[in-house]
Amino acid sequence: MIELRPFDKLGKANHGWLNANFHFSFAEYRDPKRVHWGALRVWNNDRIAPNSGFPPHPHRDMEIVTYVIKGAITHQDHLGNQGRTEAGQIQVMSAGNGIQHAEYNKENAETELFQIWILPNKEGVPARWETVQFPADARDGKLAPLASGRGHDGAIPLYADGALYAGTLKAGQTIRQKLDGKPAYLVPAKGKIEVFGGDGQLVTANARDGVAVVDQDEIELKAIEDAEIVLVETDKLN
Repeated sequence: MIELRPFDKLGKANHGWLNANFHFSFAEYRDPKRVHWGALRVWNNDRIAPNSGFPPHPHRDMEIVTYVIKGAITHQDHLGNQGRTEAGQIQVMSAGNGIQHAEYNKENAETELFQIWILPNKEGVPARWETVQFPADARDGKLAPLASGRGHDGAIPLYADGALYAGTLKAGQTIRQKLDGKPAYLVPAKGKIEVFGGDGQLVTANARDGVAVVDQDEIELKAIEDAEIVLVETDKLN
């Protein structure tokens, strides 16, 4: 099954400083058909006004990945971690046994990002935060693992049965991604793509549309325009 979830059909919340779009139930947005996808629990597309952000707040037992599309986000937490993550990069926070953190757009222009929560496979782990500067050209023409609970070399580790991939395709480029029937969810951060399933299904996704995939051994992605793609693949939940 391959299901298109158009951007204009997502949950919405506009707080002035924050323009949020919810692929899954979150905060005041509730859709019983969109609570999780495998172990993927949250995928928010946030646009944060300059010199604003999320004040200190707590999390527990969740793997939280932030993928920055444009601008930058600055993190700080009660453990003393501080860092700035720029466009095309990610930060990973294991909330584990509890963490208090804040995230701010300290730039003079809008920041846009995906905030992605994955259910952990271990609870109560020591809370942590990490960011790595991945070379942008390492994602040209392919989906590269940036965060993973599957032991991918070079990826930030996750306490989760899944992985987050990102890549860039030039218009006309095609790649294949093996899924072995596992749930996957992908969003073009930029550009327009086609997603082909092994059973002949085809959907066309524009920037910020979601595509939910399950029970596919492999999918094929073709860029109709230059595209930047983020994909999360997880195990099914029992």
